[in-house]
Amino acid sequence: MTAAPDPVSRSDRPIPAGRNYRLLTAAAIITGLGTHGALIAAAFAVLQSGGDGGDVGLVAAARTAPLVLFLLIGGAIADRVPRHRVMVAANALNFVSQGVFAWLVLAGDPQLWQMMLLTALCGTGQAFFNPAAEGMLMSSVSGEQASRAFALFRMSMQGAAIGGAALGGAMIAAMNPGWVLAVDAAAFAAAGALRAFLDVSHIPSREPGGGLLADLRDGWQEFIGRPWLWAIVAQFSVVVAAVGAAEAVYGPLVARDELGGARPWGFALAAFGVGTLAGALLMMRWKPRRLLLAGTLCVFPLALPSAGLAVPLPVAGLCAVMFVSGAAIEVFGVSWMTAMHQEIPEEKLSRVSAYDWFGSVAMMPVATALAGPVESLVGRSQALWGCAGLVVLVTAAVLFVPDVRNLTRRTRSTEVLAKVPAASADTEGAVGRLG
Repeated sequence: MTAAPDPVSRSDRPIPAGRNYRLLTAAAIITGLGTHGALIAAAFAVLQSGGDGGDVGLVAAARTAPLVLFLLIGGAIADRVPRHRVMVAANALNFVSQGVFAWLVLAGDPQLWQMMLLTALCGTGQAFFNPAAEGMLMSSVSGEQASRAFALFRMSMQGAAIGGAALGGAMIAAMNPGWVLAVDAAAFAAAGALRAFLDVSHIPSREPGGGLLADLRDGWQEFIGRPWLWAIVAQFSVVVAAVGAAEAVYGPLVARDELGGARPWGFALAAFGVGTLAGALLMMRWKPRRLLLAGTLCVFPLALPSAGLAVPLPVAGLCAVMFVSGAAIEVFGVSWMTAMHQEIPEEKLSRVSAYDWFGSVAMMPVATALAGPVESLVGRSQALWGCAGLVVLVTAAVLFVPDVRNLTRRTRSTEVLAKVPAASADTEGAVGRLG
């Protein structure tokens, strides 16, 4: 028998934008505008102080290292104390570190160790902020409109990233990069103030646990017990490393040597940003039934930029593949967030998100460090083809995991049907179905 259409599932139904969701989105836009300009400003601040490319790499590594070191601890803490407090504390740390960084640059004589230390503090703040923020966002939406809410949130973030990079570049061209860092510090202060008003009364109180290590073990069991979860995180540890090496190291070199300089590479990065907006807009309308299958198939196009740089394609062709890859990663991103929201218990969201973040970024510093030696050993074109091949290989491999192919989106109808037999079943049977 064909069920009557469920009006709740209509794609044109407005997103139920609650107070928390609006605050989180507004705060994310503010910090996105500041941070993406500050990333550019930090590099120019190093060069302006007399540093070279190696010094820029050291400052970038100083930001990444604490992110890897403290992510798991940050996730455990965010599931033990109210998440908004963790977010506000992290924003306060970022405000102070970026503010001091700005003052040193504007004063005219920052030392390399000072810039590395302050950047490391900023990375530490992000390590505690990211798992708390992801858990808070997922707990702020519910129902079938969750994926549309995630798509709108990601679209807002990507738009802020594009605008922030453009604004930061324009400000650096017109004035001291320290002012861009000062704007970033002010953005963290404003966003932290907004996040202080988040309401956590709907989140059940956590029972006292056995300590931080026990929480980490509990999160690990939740993570490793779901094949779709650890398989895709393992996949992305390779994908992020390969794409990062190609775009952070080889891309600028190809642009310099083959495409005419930095400007064409800027166009390509802008095309990627526009692609992410298009992908997020698509996911506000499209609800693939097999969440992870649709998302994983959209990881294959992430090999295109590496292949395009290996050829290399002309600027127009490179912009086209960057646009496609940007749209594709947003399809994956929204599908992934929806699956996490649907499958992971609320009280463990931050810990599981921390393992997700950790697995995804852990290999990035190694990949960028090895990019130069690999290029010297096999050549730039072969290294780029290798990056593309790795993306295709690990993405094809993860499709052999049954849960990745078969995990389906829950609808209101299926949730109602699932509850009907539970009403007349004994407690043991109900627990078995939930498990």
